[in-house]
Amino acid sequence: MPSTILIQIATQQLQLLVNETIVAQFPVSTAQRGVGQQQGSLQTPLGQHYIRAKIGHNAPINSVFVARRPTGEIYSPTLAQAYPDRDWILSRILWLCGCEPGINRLGSVDTFHRYIYIHGTPDTEPMGIPASHGCIRMRNSDLVELFDRVDCGTLVRITL
Repeated sequence: MPSTILIQIATQQLQLLVNETIVAQFPVSTAQRGVGQQQGSLQTPLGQHYIRAKIGHNAPINSVFVARRPTGEIYSPTLAQAYPDRDWILSRILWLCGCEPGINRLGSVDTFHRYIYIHGTPDTEPMGIPASHGCIRMRNSDLVELFDRVDCGTLVRITL
């Protein structure tokens, strides 16, 4: 069954579609700075993408990742106090790659080289409002569910 992920910026929602039927819907948080394609913009890129890599299979929920590698830490309020400026990437990573040359692929607009992910975030972070640094943040339990339901190559459409 072909699946597609649709991320809608205006509603801050992620929908998982199977054969164009919505089978799951989750709140997300996209970029605080809005949408944009440029390297260094800290904005969420629009357009057609696909999941290029799935990282964190079977990692404990709230596992901390830095540079796509588990640190061995489990997120907690105490850890958050020790590292107040960290942009927490937790539980799983779905690493996106753009499909549209000049829009979100290659050069200074390359989603993959911008390290744009769908990833978990602390439960204390807001969902439904833009607050990320460009990635798509999800509740950890929602992300684990999504991660288990999609494969590398799954199409991801990010729209206004």
